[in-house]
Amino acid sequence: MDPLQQMLSVAEARARILEHFEPLSTEVVALGACLRRVLGSAVVARHDLPPFANSSMDGYAVRRHDADGAGPGHEVRLPVSMDIPAGSGLPGPLTPGTAARIMTGAPMPPGADAVVPVEDTNDRRDRMGGTPAEVAIRVAPAPGQYVRPVGQDVRAGEVVMPTGTVLGPAALGVLAALGYSQVTVYRQPRVALFSTGDELRQVGEPLGPGQIRDVNSYTLAAAAEHYGAQVLRLGIVRDRLEAVQAVLAAAAGQGADLVLSSAGVSVGAYDVVKTAVETAGGLQFWRVRMRPGKPLAFGRVHGVPFFGLPGNPVSALMTFEVFVRPSLLKLAGRRHWDKLAITAALAEPVRSDGRESYLRVVVTRRGEAYVARPAGDQGSAVLSSLVRANGLLILPEGVTEARAGERFTVWLVDGADAALLDEG
Repeated sequence: MDPLQQMLSVAEARARILEHFEPLSTEVVALGACLRRVLGSAVVARHDLPPFANSSMDGYAVRRHDADGAGPGHEVRLPVSMDIPAGSGLPGPLTPGTAARIMTGAPMPPGADAVVPVEDTNDRRDRMGGTPAEVAIRVAPAPGQYVRPVGQDVRAGEVVMPTGTVLGPAALGVLAALGYSQVTVYRQPRVALFSTGDELRQVGEPLGPGQIRDVNSYTLAAAAEHYGAQVLRLGIVRDRLEAVQAVLAAAAGQGADLVLSSAGVSVGAYDVVKTAVETAGGLQFWRVRMRPGKPLAFGRVHGVPFFGLPGNPVSALMTFEVFVRPSLLKLAGRRHWDKLAITAALAEPVRSDGRESYLRVVVTRRGEAYVARPAGDQGSAVLSSLVRANGLLILPEGVTEARAGERFTVWLVDGADAALLDEG
């Protein structure tokens, strides 16, 4: 049998992995700490928003029919019977035939049904000045003009946000307006992370012959935190079976929801992670038809899901994006985990080995179309080309050669949509 056919496809592997994950328990968190968290229970409006009718402009509240006839060449003059600044409490009724000076956000006086903005009057004085005796209205207001009615935004008792809503800045604003100082959200996943390899050294250590710095501890921790996880850093583990077994037990003991390692899952004589996982739980599979990133291991250790990612930095990040990222999002209560994608034409021909391939590309826009060109060397250890890339072009399984002009799906690197620049 073709060795590639002995491996799982990307889609098969991802489906099998996601079967092992369900949303975590919920917790109550202060509103200010809820950005990008996922609601664990629906939010019901405690009161109307706005809770009272108010003005959306600085100007004059009137009974609309009292200003009928105002227009070019004809002013309607009304006595000013009250001044209503924002935050001054609810005013009394507006006396018929008069106007009330009113500020943005201030409550409408009962009886008033429109606001004439300052620009449509003769009032040009400092807004903090004294209340004028009268005002000349130069434009007749329309019914309800510049009035925010009670409940215009939200009605009391309405489900404002269902369970599963991702809380962005606007959502936090609505919650604040409704008086929610604490919110029920899904717990953040706890990811235990370690790197394996006798050749690895800490970033601040000098390098000896044949040694390299531990890159994956930083890239994978940053990726996990970017998708909402809390990272338990367990450092560098040497290529010894007992050392890996000990760190796997420590990860489970610290309450990890997911254990993540890099390196040690290929076929080398010192790749001991697979053996350690098998003794601490079991492997589901360990190879996927993906480039870069074939040696991916997935299983359970001490009852906790385990990912063993490749050691090469780009392979580690690619397998994280394809498999770990959706798992973390599902744990965190997300219901959708597809990446933002576009379709782009290749600017030059590319080759692959038939595995589903993720090419680092720079995407630009030509008119209404997108064009993708390789961001540099596609080697699995060449991290700099991933720094330059704003997208990952996906060559489907079975494609070994792609011509210039052929169109493929491109995952946009997070934050890269603003970097899709028009070519001159």
